[in-house]
Amino acid sequence: MPHVEEGSFLTLHYRMSGPQGQVIINTFDGQPATLSLGTGELSPAIEHRLLGLEEGVHTTLALDEGEAFGERQPEMVQWVARKLMNQLGDPQQHYTEGDVVQFPTPDGRSQYAGTVIEVREDGAILFDFNHPLAGQPVSFEVQIIGVL
Repeated sequence: MPHVEEGSFLTLHYRMSGPQGQVIINTFDGQPATLSLGTGELSPAIEHRLLGLEEGVHTTLALDEGEAFGERQPEMVQWVARKLMNQLGDPQQHYTEGDVVQFPTPDGRSQYAGTVIEVREDGAILFDFNHPLAGQPVSFEVQIIGVL
């Protein structure tokens, strides 16, 4: 029976849940996911836990606080001037607490996200650029459908 190795191409269903059981993503109700290990589609800790699993297995992985997406880093909470936000997007955009905003990487090839924590009267916005599950335990239920 094939098993998951570094660089494996996988077809799988998975459900990721946060510490209170809130479902973050669930493919069990639709099409299975396809991905290659080592390409950053899953966190390194989750990929490591998948290594050695056999095709057909259905299991749940419990990842400790900070294991799945790292520890929260206070320096990843930063103020961004409204002027910069206007340059990067729509100057008429209204931001509120909880909004998730996409930012381009410096080379323009990719994006990263920040969550709005606070908006000051002068328009400056406090963003948290940590992964939303950083520092939290995560449950990762997986069914390995195929391994190549």
